[in-house]
Amino acid sequence: MYDMKVQFANIEFKNPVVAASGTFGFGEEYHEIYDVGVLGGISSKGLTLSKKAGNTGLRLWETPMGIINSIGLENPGVENFISNELPKMKRYRNRIIVNIGGSSEEEYISAVERFNDVDIDMIELNISCPNVKEGCMAFGIHEDSAGRLVKKVKQITKHPLIVKLSPNAENIVKVACACEDAGADGLSLINTIKAMAIDINNRKPVFENIYAGLSGPAIKPIALRMVHEVCKSVKIPVMGMGGIMNWQDAIEFIMAGAHLIQIGTVNFVNPEAGKEIISGIEAFMKTEGIKSLDEIRGII
Repeated sequence: MYDMKVQFANIEFKNPVVAASGTFGFGEEYHEIYDVGVLGGISSKGLTLSKKAGNTGLRLWETPMGIINSIGLENPGVENFISNELPKMKRYRNRIIVNIGGSSEEEYISAVERFNDVDIDMIELNISCPNVKEGCMAFGIHEDSAGRLVKKVKQITKHPLIVKLSPNAENIVKVACACEDAGADGLSLINTIKAMAIDINNRKPVFENIYAGLSGPAIKPIALRMVHEVCKSVKIPVMGMGGIMNWQDAIEFIMAGAHLIQIGTVNFVNPEAGKEIISGIEAFMKTEGIKSLDEIRGII
């Protein structure tokens, strides 16, 4: 009677809740706490073509309303993921989204190509990564560089292509539209917001790279605004994320236009958050007499 299923880029999700990349590993640790198969999907830890050790020094810093992270895309690499992690993820019976990053167009393309004959549901292209050939400016800052990369990746991938947008873009709506024009099947936003912290006792930045990514409830109003703006400007579906801590937050993002929502920092605060948010959305639908999330999606 109450249908939580969602169609996203011609892929059916059993519910709109997806574990966000970088906050859920590949699901195994959380599966020890609850059946992560109840989730609509899992976005893998960000993968690069080759294994990455990530950043040195302090990597996490707690703020009053979130965390700043400087992980640096630590990951096992594409081949290791396909051989060792993907078979485990398949046991959970939800949609598998593979998040891919890179430092050059060639690296992105090679990584994405490697998945063409691999059984996954979709690619999530992280364009917040620094382009080493362009002075380490993120691919997603300008609509031109974002559109160029997306077009090249779309031409070679056999999977639906989702592009993860950076809130640090000059104009996130223009970047979203450029990705849509380049052939993206969907968008996800927002990634973390550029931030910093200072160690006043040692009189130096907390992170070796000085700046890092802020996530958590502090960024939710900004994320909600950006998701709303993008949803009103594109025709392709959107996954909304950024500071979602409970089912009420999830409903706000859906009302702003998101088809799916991703949960990240809340997984560290409450490891069972995914399960609880799904239950909360379902209870809200029953209380309000909402038979399908289509009834409330984008009503704002």
